[in-house]
Amino acid sequence: MKILFRTAALAALAAVTLTGCDSPSAKADARPAARVGAAGSGGELPVTFDLATAWKSKKVVVEQSDPLAGLAKRGLFTMACEIDAKPAGNLGFLRVWTGGPAELKPSLTAFLGADAQQPAFTEIQVGGRPAIEVDYQVKSELDDSLDPEKAFVVDTGKGLVAVTLDSLDADEHQEMLPAYELARTTLEVL
Repeated sequence: MKILFRTAALAALAAVTLTGCDSPSAKADARPAARVGAAGSGGELPVTFDLATAWKSKKVVVEQSDPLAGLAKRGLFTMACEIDAKPAGNLGFLRVWTGGPAELKPSLTAFLGADAQQPAFTEIQVGGRPAIEVDYQVKSELDDSLDPEKAFVVDTGKGLVAVTLDSLDADEHQEMLPAYELARTTLEVL
């Protein structure tokens, strides 16, 4: 069911209006190829961060009348940008979600939802701001294994921004981790 849901969600999100978010791209190592979220990029965010080469970012525009709009909302967050790993040879995404001012941990807990298993929260600093990172697992419906997932949420002073690593399985997660770490370590709040 998880794979089925993920496949359906990926297809549905592709149907949501997507436009450029500031990324020329190249190859899937953790070398930066572009900055995501910069002013004038067509995909302005309250943060910027380096994008690994070959990853392609798209601004996500959620039309409330779209029947699939609910897939781009989690807790108080709305998806703002999706960064596709396929051009780099992986199946998955980094996704950037924005939300209003709120407490970090309760907001991240609500964002994860009931399917998140064994969440391990760590208080960190991202871009010089308070943040919380979570490692958790989601049950695979194909073989009942637990697949790893990772996310962080940072307080920008004007609202929250969450960045998620959404991978197909444990192998993809491991291969995509350097791009996630690059985003986390280079993030700057605007």
